[in-house]
Amino acid sequence: MTSESEATWGDELLARPVLSETTAFSGHVFDVVTRVVDLGEAGQVTRDMVRHPGAVAVVALDDQGRVAMIRQYRVPVGAFLWEVPAGLLDGGPQETLLGAAQRELAEETDLRAGRWDVLADFGTSPGATDEVLRIFLARGLSVAPDSGFVREGEEAEIVLEWFGLAEAADAVVAGRVTSPSAVIGILAAERASRDGFASLRSVDAPFSLRPWLIPA
Repeated sequence: MTSESEATWGDELLARPVLSETTAFSGHVFDVVTRVVDLGEAGQVTRDMVRHPGAVAVVALDDQGRVAMIRQYRVPVGAFLWEVPAGLLDGGPQETLLGAAQRELAEETDLRAGRWDVLADFGTSPGATDEVLRIFLARGLSVAPDSGFVREGEEAEIVLEWFGLAEAADAVVAGRVTSPSAVIGILAAERASRDGFASLRSVDAPFSLRPWLIPA
């Protein structure tokens, strides 16, 4: 039997005093900053980090239990990756996490969903960046209304395919799918499917690492 302490343990948000911060690079999407932080008895540390707006991702399942995956070229790794729809939290301060996910699903797959749940929250690389990401499960899919959005750059080459959830999970374990949001989202969805998705959090669940973000 799981004790109460075992059921409630998890990450703890605890801000340490930032003594100084300078921007070494300011880019189109992210900045590189140097922070000096007071760790108390452990002393002061200086760390370079990528400051990022955050993102959302969507595991979209159809009525046959297939997951929508997109093939997209990624310049930093020089490869075509199989991913789930995802995008930046760049819709303005009032855009919710759910709203961003709905927007990205429509823009990248031309789909909308009638049922949304939270699959997982994660920090992409906590030792190097403050980027955090929420992954949603979307079901009850249908064709989204035409928003007039035009895919450009790498998004212009997006190819949409459908894979069985178990097949997608096998591809992750085999190392054939490596995009972080796809790896985490697919494995979380496969795990959640074992109890009929009954254990998933609602879309208004707070994001523990970023409690100021508006969930839905």
